[in-house]
Amino acid sequence: MLVGFDHADDAGVYQLSPDSALVQTVDFFTPIVDDPYTFGQIAATNSLSDVYAMGGRPITSLALVCFPEKGDLAILERILAGGLSKMIEAGCTVIGGHSIRDDETKFGYSITGMVNPARVLTNAGARPGDRLLFTKALGTGVISTAIKKGVAKQSWIDAAVASMTTLNKTAAEVIGRVPHLSRFSKGGNDADERRTTNGAFAVHALTDITGFGLIGHARELALASNVSLRLYASRIPLLEGALDCVRAGHIPGGLKANREFAECVVDYENGIPDELKTMLFDPQTAGGLLISVAPEDASELAQALNAAGVPAVEIGEVLPESKPLIRIAK
Repeated sequence: MLVGFDHADDAGVYQLSPDSALVQTVDFFTPIVDDPYTFGQIAATNSLSDVYAMGGRPITSLALVCFPEKGDLAILERILAGGLSKMIEAGCTVIGGHSIRDDETKFGYSITGMVNPARVLTNAGARPGDRLLFTKALGTGVISTAIKKGVAKQSWIDAAVASMTTLNKTAAEVIGRVPHLSRFSKGGNDADERRTTNGAFAVHALTDITGFGLIGHARELALASNVSLRLYASRIPLLEGALDCVRAGHIPGGLKANREFAECVVDYENGIPDELKTMLFDPQTAGGLLISVAPEDASELAQALNAAGVPAVEIGEVLPESKPLIRIAK
């Protein structure tokens, strides 16, 4: 076992041979949108994300279905079709699954992926001086709550759905890509020598931002890496309508639980609006990747992600271990 549950990482990793290892994860949940096909897509995207967050490539999946005994099977068919569409996009083969009768619909997948043991990316490994990049905007939790209350504007729904149905596949592929040759110096340095060895950007830690919110997952990364973090509130991207939802009180229970659990490790600079503080704890579905990358590679990695259509932005930096664990600056 290369990665277990001791550091609350995104998936487990089990080595098979010197150059291959399995990545395994499972996730399922209740509907967060009205359209069954879209729900299936979101559930699949969310399940696949943990494999990408480990630097892996998903290869097979098993569907997990809970559905009412007297439910409309046409709805279930659409859920399964939506999930399959994302599995096809990911190049991940659905090889079976399991279903049970349940009064409340639930859907998701168990995913198996592959990764080179030397290229596993975990939430442990961030180094002081690293820059923190984030690949999606926050807000799916509060917008989903507004959807359930029937008060979400269509533009908010569209933005949230677009985010929740976008695979982290492209971002993961860029992270593992060979940087531009101009980055290699003839004289050589540590970063260049590392690239010659594994041909990738100097990404030291990686995690996806899902149910525990940005602060919850950042906390796990900081604790696992024995570092502290500084995040800049003004740089953190937010979905359209997210702040409107917070101001209107559309706060999911998960956000409140995240805040009660993790805010004790956070220190805020004066002048940060309360609604921005709230958004840092918003539970995400199929959220973006939080990347801890060496400072010399941060700009080029961000540019490569942007060029590939991934709206990555630098939102903070890694500091030596200290108190507070997470500092929120303007």
